[in-house]
Amino acid sequence: PMKLRTKLIVAFMSVMILPMIFLNVVMHTFASREVGELQQLYMIVVFITTTLLIYWIYRSVSVPLAKLQKAARNIKEGNLDFEIRQESDDEIGQLCQDFEEMRLRLKANAEEKVAFDRENKELISNISHDLKTPITVIEGYAKALLDDRVSEAEKKEYLEVICKRSESLAELITAFSEYNKLERADFSIRAERTDVCEFLRGYVIDKYEELELAGFSVDSNIPEETIECAIDTFHMSRVFDNLISNVVKYNAKGTTIFVSLKRAERGVTISLADNGAGISDGLRKTVFKPFVVGESSRTGKAGGSGLGLAITERIVHLHGGNIRLGEKREGISTEFLIELPCCED
Repeated sequence: PMKLRTKLIVAFMSVMILPMIFLNVVMHTFASREVGELQQLYMIVVFITTTLLIYWIYRSVSVPLAKLQKAARNIKEGNLDFEIRQESDDEIGQLCQDFEEMRLRLKANAEEKVAFDRENKELISNISHDLKTPITVIEGYAKALLDDRVSEAEKKEYLEVICKRSESLAELITAFSEYNKLERADFSIRAERTDVCEFLRGYVIDKYEELELAGFSVDSNIPEETIECAIDTFHMSRVFDNLISNVVKYNAKGTTIFVSLKRAERGVTISLADNGAGISDGLRKTVFKPFVVGESSRTGKAGGSGLGLAITERIVHLHGGNIRLGEKREGISTEFLIELPCCED
């Protein structure tokens, strides 16, 4: 296909050359005709040639420009559900293609904004609900104590409830503050080149006694080799804290926690699994979303803030990695797989 510049050159040359060729042919063929008749024929040929060429260029420019004008009007009115087809490879066609790419990008941004606003509204709604419940309980028990409607024997019980609800409230506020900090665009981790095998072994050793006292056993399989990854050890410890906290919170004593690490194609895969109650199929699809609490899927113990796994996923993503649920298999009811890239040599 010709470019617009080429079309204009062709049009100019046609207007200049074709009538001259026609005039020469006519003069040689009809030499006896008067000059006036030849001039009239010449002007007719020029007129027809110019008209056809102008129409040709007009169609080449006006049709796509009309589409672009209509597209601009749609965008101005907030309508992005249309398509601009590129029907030529000239400058106008390229402009249509650029306009279509801009429309697709604007549509994607608009859809992301709608999704973001919806998630924010849901987040605020969940926060309001989760804050209201403990505050209402604390308020009710505190008023009962102030109005002296509680016996001496029950005062300690009421104060314990207030204390537990206050701790739950503080945990929720802390978790939300951390989640909000991690979601900020300007937040970044301080990743350093670290032997991930040594780091994971040290973490398991530090947690071993605590888990044993809580009634949980640990089975680790970490290779005795050096595998270096760029990680922020503080935040990566937070990842494992959240995962192990979930195991302890939602499983009965006697549950075994399995920790393993193996090389992958471009990094390492860390597995943290257990043989406890497991996660229901319905919850598996939303387990990393904020305020998803697993109490209905496991033992029925009181749930936490519902932000732990959302925080965990965000931290792993900030490391350039990925976290997902593994498939259930014999002896393993729940498995979280963390994939991290290795440092280049």
